[in-house]
Amino acid sequence: MSDRLLTASAALAEALIEEMTRDERIFILGEDLTAHAGIFGQFKGIPEKFPGRILDTPISETCIAGCGVGAALTGMRPIVDFHFSDFVTCGMDELCNQAAKIRYMFGGQVKLPLVVWCPDGAGLRAAAQHSQSLEAWFVHTPGLKVVVPSEAADVKGLMKASIRDDNPVMFFQHKRLFRREGPVPDDPDFVIPLGKAAVKREGRDVSLFTYGSGYFLCQEAAAELAREGIEAEIVDLRTLKPLDFETVAASLRKTYRAVIVHEACLTGGFGAELAARIQAELFDFLDAPVLRVAAKDVPIPFSPPLEDFVLPRAADVVAAARSVCNR
Repeated sequence: MSDRLLTASAALAEALIEEMTRDERIFILGEDLTAHAGIFGQFKGIPEKFPGRILDTPISETCIAGCGVGAALTGMRPIVDFHFSDFVTCGMDELCNQAAKIRYMFGGQVKLPLVVWCPDGAGLRAAAQHSQSLEAWFVHTPGLKVVVPSEAADVKGLMKASIRDDNPVMFFQHKRLFRREGPVPDDPDFVIPLGKAAVKREGRDVSLFTYGSGYFLCQEAAAELAREGIEAEIVDLRTLKPLDFETVAASLRKTYRAVIVHEACLTGGFGAELAARIQAELFDFLDAPVLRVAAKDVPIPFSPPLEDFVLPRAADVVAAARSVCNR
């Protein structure tokens, strides 16, 4: 099968169309889906193709999440659209106290195939209440799976896997990456298994562990580091829970140095969990401390210069890599 260049938005739409064609139990519910094809136009053409299966809801994330949980329990396979990941705070009981626990509480007698689609991240000048990266909250919640794709092909393959999974999946897709193009296989059976990281650049000197928007920072940083004679390996985690720690370990056993990169703020971010596991399980392979590159611990500012100052930059990744490589 050949690859095509698609935006991440088009890759998402293609995944949804293929899966909804395959399984009539799949439907999507959320706000402004039919009138505006989603807040980012990501559902363009889908309401017309699947009448009655794209449901507009009241402006109530509690309602949307609760409907998704109930529908999943009755045998449907809902996809819940949250306009911005920030709004998951309004559905936390339904997601973290119900969806995450129901299969455990009933001894696996029921399935809960629910995908919660959350556009996240900053850089669009949307200020503090529309720019957060909250994936670590849900990694902390047993019973939820957490997916954070970067490239367009990952968006498609991981969305298809998430829809087919019988557990609730939190699917975080960075808003700033919707229009970014990348090669996507022209294959309706293209699926990327959850819990499988990808080594997207081979290197021998330092491992850059990342996901989502951080991947593109690492790409830029790796190119700069190569000009300085430092070969960085980029590991795109793609799924944070379940985590592919085997790929993390294999990379670190080769480079002996680790830098973890994500857009979420530093304190309590996923990088802290990964750094702790590396220290506990791979300490003998470390030639330097594990460093983290992340956003500063403040709400995202509305001011463009301040927002740029708060967010991690490729230069920060370069500096961290130089540090662990003693350059």
